[in-house]
Amino acid sequence: MPTRLPAPVGLAAIAIAAALLAACSGLPTATPSAPVSGREDGSYFSLDDPLHSQEMVIFALGLLDTGYRFGGRNPEAGLDCSGMVSYIVEQISGRRLPHNAAQIAQLTRPIPIPSLQAGDLVFFNTRNQRHSHMGIYLGDGRFVHAPSSRGRIRIELLENPYFKSRIDGARSLLAAN
Repeated sequence: MPTRLPAPVGLAAIAIAAALLAACSGLPTATPSAPVSGREDGSYFSLDDPLHSQEMVIFALGLLDTGYRFGGRNPEAGLDCSGMVSYIVEQISGRRLPHNAAQIAQLTRPIPIPSLQAGDLVFFNTRNQRHSHMGIYLGDGRFVHAPSSRGRIRIELLENPYFKSRIDGARSLLAAN
């Protein structure tokens, strides 16, 4: 006969699971209270080859319809938003980014949102927390991301009312000229 959890324990487990599934990436080690303006030493993570931005877009499009998985780091098991970005960067450059949207934002060069180019990163406040979700900008107002809702990597418009009201930054993986 199967073992049943007491009702309060079962409800608590369901609530915890739902909270985890609603998240996109691991929690940051420290929650920034103000917008992140860059690293103190002025250095940022950057890709070695400017063509890597184009490769990121192509690679991201190849992951469309891949399943979502909280904490996911590879397409076979599923990806979350920061897992998708760090996986793509590692496949293209051989270099690793953290598996955390807020930490990726801290390591990468801020750019104005109107300056977005294909291959740049877009960040959103989806959990009342800066940089709690992210995606890769494709151009023409579109980005690809791994959302927990409907569970598949897909393309969205930045003008989508949900994302338009939550965008909280853009970053480039290219070195400043």
